[in-house]
Amino acid sequence: MQFARCGCDVRLGGVRELDLLEAMASDGENSRYLPGVPFPSNLKPSPDLAVCLDGVRDILMAVPSHGLRDTLAAIKPLLRADSRICWATKGFELHSGKLPHQVVAEELGDDRPVAVLSGPTFAKEVAEGLPTAMTIAANDEDFAQALAAALSDDNFRAYTSDDIAGVEVGGAIKNVLAIGAGMCDGLGFGANARVALITRGLVELTRLGVALGAQQETMMGLAGMGDLVLTCTDNLSRNRRMGLALASGMTIDEAQAEIQQVVEGVLAAEAVKEVADNLGIEMPICHQVYRILYEGASPLEAVGALMGRELKSEHG
Repeated sequence: MQFARCGCDVRLGGVRELDLLEAMASDGENSRYLPGVPFPSNLKPSPDLAVCLDGVRDILMAVPSHGLRDTLAAIKPLLRADSRICWATKGFELHSGKLPHQVVAEELGDDRPVAVLSGPTFAKEVAEGLPTAMTIAANDEDFAQALAAALSDDNFRAYTSDDIAGVEVGGAIKNVLAIGAGMCDGLGFGANARVALITRGLVELTRLGVALGAQQETMMGLAGMGDLVLTCTDNLSRNRRMGLALASGMTIDEAQAEIQQVVEGVLAAEAVKEVADNLGIEMPICHQVYRILYEGASPLEAVGALMGRELKSEHG
């Protein structure tokens, strides 16, 4: 929607929920997720992916990490030779542990301009035109600048970067930590505990990011610290709401049914654990979230495990 607001002709398509695309085309809005926010006249939804991509050079994919590879396979035969690809996908691919740019390279090759869009951006607030900033990381400076210019207006500012891995790692791990923050608040542990979790979570995020080739300063920016703070502290965050629900005694399935949208941190917790274990990276908070989600540990048991860890230097 932001691209359309800024004057770009936008076609909206997909490979799943084609009935929703048909409804959006007839209603002129996304009544399921953003009711009451009309589409600009230059945004055209269509359930026909071939029609959406016909003659299009620049393609943005906004799909969960577990749907990225299938989406790439669907668009591959429809691409132009000069197509440029960007994505807002966050998370590691489950079991392979690959970041989105690695999946894109495997499916489409590594000889075209690509970019990732990430940062502290709730869709509802962007749709309402509230002031927002984000990061665009690309392997091609001209592509990054073109995307930033196409997105930016009086209420939206896009910064550019060349650290694709760093921006992706920030988006992957913050969802896991946000589940932890939701549980922390749901259990009534207070502001001290919340800030400690976010701060030490940032250490974990940075630790894994650097091990995967990210630039440390990216972890301190919008796609790292910014997205982490947003997702951990506001109830528009699906991952935070998952944590709150688990703290109240709900099961994962019950919480998922109540939230009614994909909670990426649940799958991300498993993927992050696999990647961290393979690299020998210590991530105690993420590990405890994994234990709660997959090993039946209670939130109180997880807190006890964290607080009982051996004392050490903060920067050790």
